[in-house]
Amino acid sequence: MVDMELAHGTFSKVIVFRLKPGTDVQQGMEEACARSGISNGVIVSAIGSLASAAFCDVINRSDLKSGYGYGAPLTLEGPLELTGISGIVCHDHSGAVNLHAHMSVCDRYGNAHGGHLTAGTKVLLTVDCVVAEIAGAVMGREYDPSMDAMLFAPSQG
Repeated sequence: MVDMELAHGTFSKVIVFRLKPGTDVQQGMEEACARSGISNGVIVSAIGSLASAAFCDVINRSDLKSGYGYGAPLTLEGPLELTGISGIVCHDHSGAVNLHAHMSVCDRYGNAHGGHLTAGTKVLLTVDCVVAEIAGAVMGREYDPSMDAMLFAPSQG
């Protein structure tokens, strides 16, 4: 048997928005979701250009029970092409929007970079986003003591 947490839902609302130059991408996406009342959702598309990208990648972490976790943020200076952000719109116990998003970027030479989106990723010209709300599923993020990490905790709503 496969060990998993599973919930079912349907798309109930879609928002589209543009983040303007200088905006922090993570903060902008979280604010757009909060303003639109979306705390259970999926990032359908996010593309554009970046002045800088900040992201974390998984590394060995002997200080964590799982032995793995995110390292310190890496930063790339632009201009960069944002080829995509994918991820989920979750919330914590208080109901605050909490994104779990990963991004892919290319530098001016076509070299690809990517990882877990963090604060410090700034819009250059535009970041164009589409986010869909999921009704019927609860997209929570909770601390899992067995893994010593905040993890996705879907449940039926």
